[in-house]
Amino acid sequence: MSGYTMAVTLDQPYDDVVSRVKDALAEQGFGVLTEIDVRATMRAKLGIDVPDQVILGACRPELAHRALDAAPSVAALLPCNVTVRTTDAGTVVEVVDPAVMSRLEDSAEIGAVANEARSRLSAALQALATIPEVA
Repeated sequence: MSGYTMAVTLDQPYDDVVSRVKDALAEQGFGVLTEIDVRATMRAKLGIDVPDQVILGACRPELAHRALDAAPSVAALLPCNVTVRTTDAGTVVEVVDPAVMSRLEDSAEIGAVANEARSRLSAALQALATIPEVA
């Protein structure tokens, strides 16, 4: 974990992990507002090949509303970015730590929103790290 992200590395295929990430986010009340295929974009714009990577813009509307009501400028930090990428070590899922918001905006409400978002995103990462049962 870096100073501004939370991550988990999985020994599962990229496409399966992307699907599981979306499900884990949904279980925590987050919808995916945007999806950027980094590999396709780099190929189209620069003509280069990079490993599979997607950036998902995740949002839990209730939390976003509370944050925006408390500090409208926090919109520049929304939605929560979640990345899934292929590495030699496995498929990495990385999330911007919502605690960053409370380090940038000194507000009790922003702190409360950041704590709830962090708890929910941590739960999603923990769910991903749990190996699903094979039926």
